[in-house]
Amino acid sequence: MGRYSIFAVAAGALGGNRGWRPAWRKAVPKPSYEVVIVGGGGHGLATAHYLAREHGITDVAVVEKGWIGSGNVGRNTTIVRSNYMLDRTVPFYEASLKLWEGLSHDLNFNVMFSSRGVINLAHTPAQMDIFTRRANSMMLNGIAAEMLDVAGLRRRVPLLDVSPAARFPVVGAIHQARGGTARHDAVAWGYARAADSRGVDIIENCEVTGFLREGDRITGVRTTRGDIRARKTAVAVAGSTSQVMALAGIDDLPIESHVLQAFVSEGMKPALDVVVTFGAGHLYISQSDKGGLVFGGDIDGYNSYAQRGNLPIVEDVASAALAMFPAFSRVRLLRTWGGLMDMTMDGQPIITTGPLPGLYLNCGWCYEGFKATPASGFTFAWTIAKDEPHPLNAPFRLDRFRQGRVLDEKGRGPYPGHH
Repeated sequence: MGRYSIFAVAAGALGGNRGWRPAWRKAVPKPSYEVVIVGGGGHGLATAHYLAREHGITDVAVVEKGWIGSGNVGRNTTIVRSNYMLDRTVPFYEASLKLWEGLSHDLNFNVMFSSRGVINLAHTPAQMDIFTRRANSMMLNGIAAEMLDVAGLRRRVPLLDVSPAARFPVVGAIHQARGGTARHDAVAWGYARAADSRGVDIIENCEVTGFLREGDRITGVRTTRGDIRARKTAVAVAGSTSQVMALAGIDDLPIESHVLQAFVSEGMKPALDVVVTFGAGHLYISQSDKGGLVFGGDIDGYNSYAQRGNLPIVEDVASAALAMFPAFSRVRLLRTWGGLMDMTMDGQPIITTGPLPGLYLNCGWCYEGFKATPASGFTFAWTIAKDEPHPLNAPFRLDRFRQGRVLDEKGRGPYPGHH
C-alpha cells in the first residue's frame, strides 16, 4: 500500500482522484490464524498493529461484528491526557500520551491530535489541595503540570465564569498543556490501514457466536462467517465484554456495563481552545475543529447494553456546562449518542493473560478507553506475544481484585460515577 503524502495528494488531484485504493482490504476469513482478535475498535486494531510492527506477528485476524468505527472508538469525546496520580497508573497513561504525540507519523495517517491542553477546575480549597498533590505526583514522574489561579484561568479561558457570584465559584485549576484531543474515527481508520498494510486481515460484519475449545483451552472462535481457529484468541470488545466472555463460560468478571452519553452542539465560531472539566460535578467539554461543542458527563445510573441514553443525564450535563459557561445558553444541541462502557470497581482496566489457556483479555476501560488506545494496544500486543504482561500493564492484571491491589485514583472506593 502506498504512503500518503503531499506528493500522493498532488498526483491524485492530477489524475482526477480516480486512483485511490481502499484504506484496507475487505478480507475473507481463513480457517486459522496465529492470533484472532475479537473486536475491531481502537484497542483491537491497535493491538493488531503493534503485534505486526513490534513482534513480527502478521498472521492475525481482527473480527468485528459491525463495521470499523461502529463501536466506542467512534462514540466518545476524544479527550487525551495523562494527568494521573498513582505511581502504577501514571507511567501507563504517560506512555500512551507519548505514543499519541507521534501517532500520525507512525501510522502515516493524520489522527488530528491536538495538544490544546486539559484544565481540571477546583471549586474548594480542599479540591485545590488534591489537585496540587496530583500535580506534584505528575512532576515527580517527569510530567509537566501547572497550577492556575483565578486570574490565570480568566486569561486562559475568557468565557469561563470565575466570578464570585458563579453558581459554583472557581478557586483554581490544574492544567496539563500536553493533553488535548484527537479525531476518533481517524484513529480507527489509521490503525486499520496500518495493520492491513502489514498483512493483518480485518474482517467486518463477522460476529462471534461462541468459542472453540479443547478441554479448558480456547482454540478459536465460532462466527457468523464460519469457525476460525487460532493459537491465541484475544478479546477487546469494551462494553460487550460480559456478553462475549459468557460464551466462553466466564460469567464472574468484576465489571458492569453502562451507557455513557456524549453530546455535540451546532457549530459556531472558535470560543474554547482547551478541554475543561467541571470539578463541582462531572462534565468535560471542548470545541471540535468543525465548531461544535463536544461534551459528556456521568454514566447513566443503571446497567444496560443499549447505545442510547436518557433525559436526566442530558439535563445534568447541560446544567453543568451552563454553570461554567453561561454564554453557551443560546447554543442549540445538535445530537446525542451513547457508548457502551465496561466499568470496573476501581475505575482502571484489565489487560491480562487468561482467564483460560489460549485466551487474552482487554476490558474494564471505564472513562479511560480512548485516551489509552495506543498504550493499550502496545501492551496488549506484548502480553499476547510473550504470554506475560509488559511492565506498564503489569498492575492491570485481573487477579488484583482478589488480592486487594485496586488502583483507585480518587481514593474513595467504587461508586456508579467512578472514573
